[in-house]
Amino acid sequence: MYVCRHSVCMCMSMCMWVWARVFTHVLSSSGRVKLWADTFGRDLYNTVTKYSGSLLLQKKYKDVESSLKIQEVDGLELVRKFSEDMENMLRRKVEAVKSLVEAAEEADLRHEFNASLVFNYYNSVLVNERDEKGNYVELGAELVLEPNAHFSNLRVNTSVSSVQLPTNVYNKDPDILNGVYMSEALNPVFVENFQRDPTLTWQYFGSSTGFFRIYPGIKWTPDENGVIAFDCRNRGWYIQAATSPKDIVILVDVSGSMKGLRMTIAKHTIATILDTLGENDFVNIIAYNDYVHYIEPCFRGILVQADRDNREHFKQLVDELMVKGVGVVNPALSEAFQILQQFQEARQGSLCNQAIMLITDGAVEDYEPVLEKFNWPDRKVRVFTYLIGREVTFADRMKWIACNNKGYYTQISTLADAQENVMEYLHVLSRPMVINHDHDIIWTEAYMDSKLFTSQTQSLMLLTTVAMPVFSKKNETRSHGILLGVVGSDVTLRELMKLAPRYKAPQELFPLPGPGALQEEAARPRAGSSPKWPPEGCRYKAYLLWNPDAMGFEGSS
Repeated sequence: MYVCRHSVCMCMSMCMWVWARVFTHVLSSSGRVKLWADTFGRDLYNTVTKYSGSLLLQKKYKDVESSLKIQEVDGLELVRKFSEDMENMLRRKVEAVKSLVEAAEEADLRHEFNASLVFNYYNSVLVNERDEKGNYVELGAELVLEPNAHFSNLRVNTSVSSVQLPTNVYNKDPDILNGVYMSEALNPVFVENFQRDPTLTWQYFGSSTGFFRIYPGIKWTPDENGVIAFDCRNRGWYIQAATSPKDIVILVDVSGSMKGLRMTIAKHTIATILDTLGENDFVNIIAYNDYVHYIEPCFRGILVQADRDNREHFKQLVDELMVKGVGVVNPALSEAFQILQQFQEARQGSLCNQAIMLITDGAVEDYEPVLEKFNWPDRKVRVFTYLIGREVTFADRMKWIACNNKGYYTQISTLADAQENVMEYLHVLSRPMVINHDHDIIWTEAYMDSKLFTSQTQSLMLLTTVAMPVFSKKNETRSHGILLGVVGSDVTLRELMKLAPRYKAPQELFPLPGPGALQEEAARPRAGSSPKWPPEGCRYKAYLLWNPDAMGFEGSS
């Protein structure tokens, strides 16, 4: 094919001319942008200089420059001093909690149960309440309350504790009255601890029967519906101190016989079980009828950590469960045992207690072969059975399953029954620890506490809790492993950060990801740190905060 050389030259010339114009335009545009940037930067600098007083600050600095000197800071020495101060502070908290444990166990040892006991105490909800005649209501005697800056300016009484009970716990139940009467012995210990260590904040005793004794005494206001939903037994510090870590598989019957109120109660029971789990626990939920259904297909065949996100996710999925078909329990039981067995063999999960929660209206058959294959004779997995509804036809079967697998049987007929009946499994799992009297000291993860006084104006703050279990030391109950409750005390991270060497520590001592970020690292001996770190018997974690002002903390690191 013939191509005219003249045409080619013309095209090349035209292209070069176009590119030249484009390049000139780009240079011209970039020049204008640079001019705009220079002008804006100059104006910004002049404005900041005028209103910030930077020139005056520089002048004052020059006036004293001759008297200033650079002092070298030993970073390792700062860390060592910080660790020693934190060790001493946390040891004081542990000593306070230990003294409460000793006082509670001694008081229980001396106390004889009295079924007809009549006793008035400071009920946190009823204190200072009067009837229409102007008289104080029963259990509502006068309690002088004054604002206290150390307790977030809440109105408290530092001379005595008060007692809170959830709405579903009767405040004159004999078990409650005897427990409250016995725990009156903690009042002088609360006061003595606070006098010995003024940095202590809330001290409390959470009873296994449901009452919550808190120091200093305080007025507790119900929510807008008149309900006190707070139950100390659902709190992380109580659960972690009362039981060991556990792997849980929840089996829920979604066959047609579970329709209506039964399914509503079953869902509430599952939600209550989930509320008793913490970050040291692992869980999964399987629904069964003719088939086995993982309510979250992504978690098929595994256990997941029972952290807040996973628990809330499970609750949402449970709410969506629908009933249909016929309930066949064998495949579901087999699936649950296999998951637990695989995790145990792979050294995954909690590496501690394992249990199956069976929630059904009782129509179960042919379960013995599965139990014999996977759990007998060692019975390493406990099986807890929850019979839903008022029907008792299948009660014997459910009892047999629980009793022959180191579990516990309970019947839940109403929504109000769920809380108390679910709590029974915690007592069973804590029994070996109680019998051995293992007073383990636990420190919770740092958390933002907003549930304690929901009706009060209180700024949220990060805190951790130190807690220990309280056991019955009576000879007649010692072999049964009776957990009386848990004592605890809160430690705000603000108090820990006050120990930090302010305005001295270089940033590299706190290698955190960014402003306001919270890093949790296991407390461990470091070069130059105290050889006794952490204190003997203490299992806690150090929480270092970069830029505490961004989190509402005082001071700076």
